[in-house]
Amino acid sequence: MKVVVITGSTRGIGLGLANAFLTLGCAVTISGRASSSTEPAVARLAANHGWERILGHPCDVTRPDQVQSLWRAAHDHFGRIDIWINNAGISHPRLKFWDHSPEQIQTVLNTNLAGAMFGSKVALRGMLEQGFGSIYNVEGLGSDGRRVSGLTLYSSTKYGLRYLTDALADETRGTSIVVGALSPGMVVTDMLTSEERSTADWEASKHIFNILADRVEDVTPWLARQVLANKKNGARIRWLTRGKILRRLLVAPFRKRDLFASIDAS
Repeated sequence: MKVVVITGSTRGIGLGLANAFLTLGCAVTISGRASSSTEPAVARLAANHGWERILGHPCDVTRPDQVQSLWRAAHDHFGRIDIWINNAGISHPRLKFWDHSPEQIQTVLNTNLAGAMFGSKVALRGMLEQGFGSIYNVEGLGSDGRRVSGLTLYSSTKYGLRYLTDALADETRGTSIVVGALSPGMVVTDMLTSEERSTADWEASKHIFNILADRVEDVTPWLARQVLANKKNGARIRWLTRGKILRRLLVAPFRKRDLFASIDAS
């Protein structure tokens, strides 16, 4: 039984990954910023999987002491940690970069990039001590260098995250540690819809999403299986490949999808 820790796992992709790993027989520690978000998520997962393989522990990833506490809690409870996934991240309203407040810049930077750095540092030290383990950083828009107006702040953190992942893979070469990236592609989550629906281009964006995006429950089981199977340091596990994008664009005129029907009806 593999033991998995996922930061930012009380909703969206993180919660979907937790559910997928539990379905595959793993033990999972989930974490949100506070008990008020972590405890309901644990209860939701336990309703389907029971309590034995689930641990919840609040953690603000911008606080190194809390990240260390998350490692300690999971390691003490399960006896080891096989896989650590830095998933915690936040977005922001679509604004020109100069219109963001200093506080907004600091918050996004601290959560998306510094948080992954703290998580990687803690996990690497713990895994080197125990003699094994895998660390994955969850990529997002901007990781490949693509630029979208209004998302410069978010995308810059994800571009930095890609560098961090590749550099850590280099630094851990020759050890028993695997470092890699998860690239889920365009996934319909609360974070995506809350930001996109507030823009004037929502209808145009929705058209693109219906061609290229997927639901959490479609993407995360595949990602979890790939993580469990992967042994390669530096691997980038990518759901939405270039080939898949091309195929979807070609069949789009003949295939109608509506990923937002339930959201638009609410």
